[in-house]
Amino acid sequence: MGQYLPVIALLVLAVLFGALSFFASRLLAPRRPSAAKEAPYECGIVPSREPPERFPVTFYVVAMLFIMFDIEIIFLYPYAVDRAFLGSYAFWEMLAFSVVFFAAFVYMVARGALDWGPVQKYRRLDDAVSVNRTASSTIRRVGLDGRLDVDPDQEAA
Repeated sequence: MGQYLPVIALLVLAVLFGALSFFASRLLAPRRPSAAKEAPYECGIVPSREPPERFPVTFYVVAMLFIMFDIEIIFLYPYAVDRAFLGSYAFWEMLAFSVVFFAAFVYMVARGALDWGPVQKYRRLDDAVSVNRTASSTIRRVGLDGRLDVDPDQEAA
């Protein structure tokens, strides 16, 4: 227990310093609010419009997906470096780990995590996978919007 005493003392000092700083600023700070002080400050530029009501969460979901795959790569690196020493048990553990991460990614994509747009709504998983879906109903031909349906053989004539 004696080896943890410096760590505990430092933790107590850090908490005391934080609490004392918080209370000292509450007691000593002047309280003279004004409209100019409470207005948002953006590098000296007066805001021309009100801030939006709600910030879209899609950015954070994509960031979490990025971090999730970074963590997977970080855990795969030691296995890739020394796989001969770790053996087949580590291979099956890495495979299970990757399956769990890939399942989480598929779930997030099925729920619409990568759908960018003005309004985001979670889709039900029943709608994402349907027996009525075909290749022609789910694949959108890029670049054909607004074109006339003309047979290429008729154009050559």
